[in-house]
Amino acid sequence: MIRNLLSVGGFTLLSRVTGFLSLAMQSAIMGAGAVSDAFFIAQRLPNSFRAIFGEGAFNAAFVPSYSMAIEQKGDAAAEEFAGEVYTLLLASQIILLAIVWTLTPQFVSLLAPGLDDRPEKFELAVNLTRITFPYLLFITLFVLHMGALNARGRFALPAFAPNLMNFSVMAALAVAFLFPNAGYAASWGITISGVLELGLLMWQARRIGVLQRLRRPHWARVHDFFIRLGPAIIGSASPQIAVLADTILSSMLPDGGVSSISYAERLYQLPVGVIGIAAGTVLLPEMSRRLAAGDEAGALHAQSRTMALTVALTAPFFIAFDTIPELIVAGLFQRGKFSAADAYAAGDVLAAYGAGLMALVLIASARASFQARGDTRTPMLIALAALAANVALKIVLFRPLGAVGLATATSVGLWINLAALVGLALAQEGMRFDAVFVKTLGATFVACAFLAAVAIFGRSSALALGGHFGALANLVALTALALVGALVYAGVLLGALRASGVTIASLRR
Repeated sequence: MIRNLLSVGGFTLLSRVTGFLSLAMQSAIMGAGAVSDAFFIAQRLPNSFRAIFGEGAFNAAFVPSYSMAIEQKGDAAAEEFAGEVYTLLLASQIILLAIVWTLTPQFVSLLAPGLDDRPEKFELAVNLTRITFPYLLFITLFVLHMGALNARGRFALPAFAPNLMNFSVMAALAVAFLFPNAGYAASWGITISGVLELGLLMWQARRIGVLQRLRRPHWARVHDFFIRLGPAIIGSASPQIAVLADTILSSMLPDGGVSSISYAERLYQLPVGVIGIAAGTVLLPEMSRRLAAGDEAGALHAQSRTMALTVALTAPFFIAFDTIPELIVAGLFQRGKFSAADAYAAGDVLAAYGAGLMALVLIASARASFQARGDTRTPMLIALAALAANVALKIVLFRPLGAVGLATATSVGLWINLAALVGLALAQEGMRFDAVFVKTLGATFVACAFLAAVAIFGRSSALALGGHFGALANLVALTALALVGALVYAGVLLGALRASGVTIASLRR
């Protein structure tokens, strides 16, 4: 399982690197103004629906059902089930696409009411949304293929596929002069990437005899899946409703407000994709398979090890985001149309998001306690409660703190969600933290103290070094701090683990 986790994490890291290159091109070409705001709003609808119906809800309902069908009924029955879900998913996405294409202005008005008095920006957001929304159809079918492949132990290619989006967007931006503006170019790049990602996984699925064709749905075969899917959709919708609330409120800010949130969100999503989603992607089918085979102890052991690794790998990002956020944004994006003022605005938002980072990466692993057992209702109720607190806090903090207030409310909501999931799972004996987890947590805390000292006290020296490199000053300073910090954190963490009797081999087992 750990090998699969590292495989998914490695390819996801590659996608985050290419994603950074894509975002760097976007920031340099579009900056943080009206065009970038409209583009990020246009992305929000398909990405939110993708998170609701795709990775979150769909995997929570499909992977345990598909894994159980393989274990208990055999490959033929599992393929029948997957083909019927394929048919239903394709039909629902075609209907949704037709609705959104017809009512795009109304959807954009709901999503960004602050654009109603800015007709040019509103029209641009509508046009870009019509271009990007078909991406949802392709990527939802991609998620179906990913779930089937993951359940059969194929993780590498699905983890690599998101790189195709970044390559497509960069290719489109390279020929942006052929479009009315860069927002149009990037939007077409997104939709084309959906076709490429789906095509890649369809090719692999057919190679191993999975999802060969559409099949006529039978309620008797899919009713358990839909019973799980309903609560899972509501549970997955809750964080997306919070994101939509950010978009709605930030649209009322001056030009650049939406972009500040989006740039900061992309950065703090880096460890989420590399670590949090990778952990959840691998852990859910692993726990589902073990529980279906009656191996309760093995499922809990896998979860504890995964969460220990998640904490150790995420902690450096948490320290960086909350000690040098402005330097991170300036080093990565401050060039072209992206100014120093833009960097400080996005950096403040990044620090607020960073406060909830650890909770965010652990939620997928904590949810697996319930989802692997077919319980999607409990995570749904917890997510709704956390959402209520999140949105209420956004309304309170938006006026005095602006975009920073919205990000702060998101972090508080994430910690409420995680605390409730872990507390209830422990009470129901659906989660167990062993001695290795506790020792890893302690070692991580010690390593974080040293890393924070490097970031705080080494910043001025790093900036002095960067000053010799002109326009690259911030990037050189950030790189120097990152290299020194990585060496210090890794050295202290390994030393503390060894002192407490924990070896890398014990984490891998």
